[in-house]
Amino acid sequence: MAMFTPSFSGLKGRALFSLLFAAPMIHATDSVTTKDGETITVTADANTATEATDGYQPLSTSTATLTDMPMLDIPQVVNTVSDQVLENQNATTLDEALYNVSNVVQTNTLGGTQDAFVRRGFGANRDGSIMTNGLRTVLPRSFNAATERVEVLKGPASTLYGILDPGGLINVVTKRPEKTFHGSVSATSSSFGGGTGQLDITGPIEGTQLAYRLTGEVQDEDYWRNFGKERSTFIAPSLTWFGDNATVTMLYSHRDYKTPFDRGTIFDLTTKQPVNVDRKIRFDEPFNITDGQSDLAQLNAEYHLNSQWTARFDYSYSQDKYSDNQARVTAYDATTGTLTRRVDATQGSTQRMHATRADLQGNVDIAGFYNEILGGVSYEYYDLLRTDMIRCKKAKDFNIYNPVYGNTSKCTTVSASDSDQTIKQESYSAYAQDALYLTDNWIAVAGIRYQYYTQYAGKGRPFNVNTDSRDEQWTPKLGLVYKLTPSVSLFANYSQTFMPQSSIASYIGDLPPESSNAYEVGAKFELFDGITADIALFDIHKRNVLYTESIGDETIAKTAGRVRSRGVEVDLAGALTENINIIASYGYTDAKVLEDPDYAGKPLPNVPRHTGSLFLTYDIHNMPGNNTLTFGGGGHGVSRRSATNGADYYLPGYFVADAFAAYKMKLQYPVTLQLNVKNLFDKTYYTSSIATNNLGNQIGDPREVQFTVKMEF
Repeated sequence: MAMFTPSFSGLKGRALFSLLFAAPMIHATDSVTTKDGETITVTADANTATEATDGYQPLSTSTATLTDMPMLDIPQVVNTVSDQVLENQNATTLDEALYNVSNVVQTNTLGGTQDAFVRRGFGANRDGSIMTNGLRTVLPRSFNAATERVEVLKGPASTLYGILDPGGLINVVTKRPEKTFHGSVSATSSSFGGGTGQLDITGPIEGTQLAYRLTGEVQDEDYWRNFGKERSTFIAPSLTWFGDNATVTMLYSHRDYKTPFDRGTIFDLTTKQPVNVDRKIRFDEPFNITDGQSDLAQLNAEYHLNSQWTARFDYSYSQDKYSDNQARVTAYDATTGTLTRRVDATQGSTQRMHATRADLQGNVDIAGFYNEILGGVSYEYYDLLRTDMIRCKKAKDFNIYNPVYGNTSKCTTVSASDSDQTIKQESYSAYAQDALYLTDNWIAVAGIRYQYYTQYAGKGRPFNVNTDSRDEQWTPKLGLVYKLTPSVSLFANYSQTFMPQSSIASYIGDLPPESSNAYEVGAKFELFDGITADIALFDIHKRNVLYTESIGDETIAKTAGRVRSRGVEVDLAGALTENINIIASYGYTDAKVLEDPDYAGKPLPNVPRHTGSLFLTYDIHNMPGNNTLTFGGGGHGVSRRSATNGADYYLPGYFVADAFAAYKMKLQYPVTLQLNVKNLFDKTYYTSSIATNNLGNQIGDPREVQFTVKMEF
């Protein structure tokens, strides 16, 4: 299939881009009125960057407003997991990074092949909520060796990011080329067997205004259950041009992966407990594998027109191609332990995303008030095609208490009615935002977005169209900040969001779009001259929530009339003292269906009432040879969660502890020896369910010991 090239034609396309190209004509001078009312003259510098973190402490973010604003000036919650946290915890997945954030938990991962998270009660796999550098992608796994930090914007974000769930978005920020040469190589061994190697090197290209970065990773590890391998190869070159008033950065990454397609274990609906089988025993076959390749290419260009105005252009292209095979469990006989299984496969799945954004940012004085203005346009095109869908006959060929593998094999029978699964979605948007500094204490942030979209979906040979629609939406937001002191602020916000419905499931007609209204109030603090903390209360109401239900061999898409999620959360991160760092969180969420003929009063699946985490480290800097010893630990946990839409059973709550120690030696090159123990007490726990039945429940990893040697240069 030929690569799609975005074209901005027709009245809407021309209108959107006329806004962009007219924007630089706005008059601006080099005299700037600051937030404190002082008029100064400054010189634009394209190379100036605001530090986002300091150790564990988040300082600023552009995820919430697309402009660099201090955390305390933003009327929304943004939680940051810094590079130092990721290094100390030796995080290897997005799940491990997000253990540190309140009210963010795993949901259906499609057999461990996708990143998938519920945020404040809402979310699903492939819901478009996981971004890289602020742009939507289709990467199945967004966390890799190029990740610098992870930011989570809580609550609705449609005004700046378009189609989204109201729970928020996850932004993976990658490493950029730097003008100072440095690098590192590392090797990590795992107690599961095998390990991972990484390379990261950056520096200037002599005699030019260019800087480069090259990051790579090779993984070859044994899967912790009774069979399977985790294998992947990742490479990410990048290049930045530093001009006097402009910067241009080009990023690329490629990943080959082969991973187990493992839907976990079964819960007995009579006892409401997991089946009494060793957690290592799989109920599928050794050919349950997903084999694929993913690519990401991004371009970021910024031009400082003068000291007040900056033009920015971002483009992202991502694709994921894979095939998989699986022996899918379709029924369980609790009396005998016999499983009914069907061999399925997807041969030739491709999904792609083009995401483009162009905007103009200005810091201007209007009628005596300081304003941070943003206006821009965006375009997105997403398509998915699954060509041959393999569906074979069911067989009662496996007993969980006496597992024998190899009685079934891969299948080649193509199901014409299930093949050629297709989704296409295209959208054009224009947005505007103003952060208005009313006084030294009051800040108002208002924004609005217009979005026009089309979508098309269906499947089968011959092809059956089940969605062919177009619509437009306005999504406003309004926030207010009151700064009690320079280190304490109160905030409140209201926002709307929407998400069009599109499903390949067998249903008739167009489902109405999801729409939501959200209210939030809270406070932010900078404590002990090194801690950033926030507390927030939220109330989200959402209509027409999409869910799926298994009826026989078919997956049916339905909508619930109205659901609600409300709760409270507390997050903090930073340095308690010169030697002690902390990152901690607590979240409470009450998410349930309010109006629906079948599920009214039921809790939303995979949403715990309580989440919590704590991680502390202690540095000893006066070790022999002026070396440094760092050690620490903590844990994360959740309360019980409904495992299905009808709350047929619950996944039990859990708390998992982790510990680590790192010794940094100043040899010819700095060398770090690090030991991480994950799931210190070898807890058996369950991270998520597929939500449609009791036959797929992900099991958390058992105790794993990782030893890492890292050399920097």
